[in-house]
Amino acid sequence: MYFTEEHEAFRKSFKEFLQKEVVPHIDKWEKTGTIDRFIWKKFGEMGYFGLNSPEQYGGLNLDLFYTVIFLEELQKINSGGFAAAMWAHEYLAMTHINKEGDDRIKKEYLTPSIEGDKVGCLCISEPFGGSDVAGMRTTAIKKGDKYIINGSKTFITNGVYSDYLVLAAKTDPEAKHAGMSIFVIDRETPGISSTKLDKLGWKASDTGEIAFDNVEIPTENLMGEEGKGFSYIMQHFALERLIMAINAHARAEFAVDYAIQYMSERQAFGKSLDKFQALRHKVAEMASEVEMCKEFNYSIAKRLNDGQYVVKEASMAKLTATRIADSVIYDALQLLGGYGYMEEYPMARLFRDSRLGPIGGGTSEILKDIISKIIIDKKEYKPAT
Repeated sequence: MYFTEEHEAFRKSFKEFLQKEVVPHIDKWEKTGTIDRFIWKKFGEMGYFGLNSPEQYGGLNLDLFYTVIFLEELQKINSGGFAAAMWAHEYLAMTHINKEGDDRIKKEYLTPSIEGDKVGCLCISEPFGGSDVAGMRTTAIKKGDKYIINGSKTFITNGVYSDYLVLAAKTDPEAKHAGMSIFVIDRETPGISSTKLDKLGWKASDTGEIAFDNVEIPTENLMGEEGKGFSYIMQHFALERLIMAINAHARAEFAVDYAIQYMSERQAFGKSLDKFQALRHKVAEMASEVEMCKEFNYSIAKRLNDGQYVVKEASMAKLTATRIADSVIYDALQLLGGYGYMEEYPMARLFRDSRLGPIGGGTSEILKDIISKIIIDKKEYKPAT
């Protein structure tokens, strides 16, 4: 219903690429917290960073189900950090460059991003703000032909080693939603400093706190219209939330598949674990929940691909899928017994990595608030014009 033969051929080739080019390096990157730059170039050469970007800038302009496959297979090599670094570059930073950047910006940043020569990060969350996007304190004050930027951002994926930053800042500090704008900034611009954060999971990715101390950028680095930043961010949040929902169902599916394989091989009391009714019924529940999430996420991807504004559905998808993924992975770890707790088995890392699902990209509590406004207060969220 959703995937063609071309989609499945892409899945097969991407799966093979990941096994050959990425998996041998994952344990090293998980230990060092640094992803070697060669892999970004390999992704670019294969076209993986241009799946839904315009052809005129080097992209492939494919439908959203290629992205679904890209996300699903990245989760199944069991490094949430590596996956995050890849999708945060392509679907957070590059989305703003593609949608709000002018022709010059796209040539300077989008094309090399597609080719794997430049890596981007999206800077929205702040140390004192978190999910309160409208309450951000970072400012970009216009002076002549420049903007002067001061403030800080935190929890930024690719925040240390990226080549450019897509930044949300207040151009009118007195206004809330209407005072925000979006910029692109080169990493080497004077006044930018970053610190790598030590995390529970996502070990392979460089999550950073970034400080801006009187950073000067030219006015042409403004993307879109001044004061429209909040609506741009909200418009793209639907895609980000769907991405995190897809990530969740994919890692949960990986956990179920691994647990089933383990149970078929592990013997106890004279028979394999997959013959015990209590365990079989637990797996049946887990698999049913994952399948429901998957189908719902696919239907939302179809609607988003058709141009519908799916802020409600994407919020519901992320809220539900990340909760179910945590629950399923918790149970899958339990099915492995003591081995589930051992680092040499995949479930320990998967368990840690999954916990960020209900936090990143809008906490579950924020999503519940948004959903309740839509279904109870009949609030309408509309795309930016």
